[in-house]
Amino acid sequence: MTATKVNGMTLSEQSVLGAHAPRTQRTGHSLPFNDELHLEAHRWLVDEAYLLDAQDYDEWLARIADDVHYLMPVRVTTALGAGYSTSPGMAHLDENKYSLSRRVARFATEHAWTEDPPSRLRHYVTNVRTFRTDKADEIVAESAVLLFRSRGDVGEAATVSAGREDLLRRTGTGWELARRTIMLDESVIRMQNLAIFL
Repeated sequence: MTATKVNGMTLSEQSVLGAHAPRTQRTGHSLPFNDELHLEAHRWLVDEAYLLDAQDYDEWLARIADDVHYLMPVRVTTALGAGYSTSPGMAHLDENKYSLSRRVARFATEHAWTEDPPSRLRHYVTNVRTFRTDKADEIVAESAVLLFRSRGDVGEAATVSAGREDLLRRTGTGWELARRTIMLDESVIRMQNLAIFL
């Protein structure tokens, strides 16, 4: 999954909240699976999945860069050759660090009825590919993610399948997520709400 462009602009550039987002793009071919950078990125993604499953959102936020852009555009079904697969200017999630932190803070209040009782979550992360960029401390990681979510005892469980493109940045304390674009594999989300993170 590459960053989608419309009229020469990436999805982050089209977003108001993404105006500050890093523009770093991948270069060259994907790294070998035994490359040290690839192994570090893969481990970061798996560790993140466990944090999200455990709903340890404070620790997850600590691994998010201050200038992060977290975007899930609205997918549309178009004719072959239309030149776009997302609805321009529309997104299910269009977040920066502040808005992500406010969503996390809300979970601790009595008003988070969509997650009280909390969902049971399982993030499956696979098909990881990594790419160097023109910055030594940033890499692009592509992955496929499948989320299983159940709530309560009687409702049907829900699944969401998506591709992700992440920009990971090395800092003095480890890797941080600097940009995430989530491309759902369905144009209609069959989940009651999006109170969770992918």
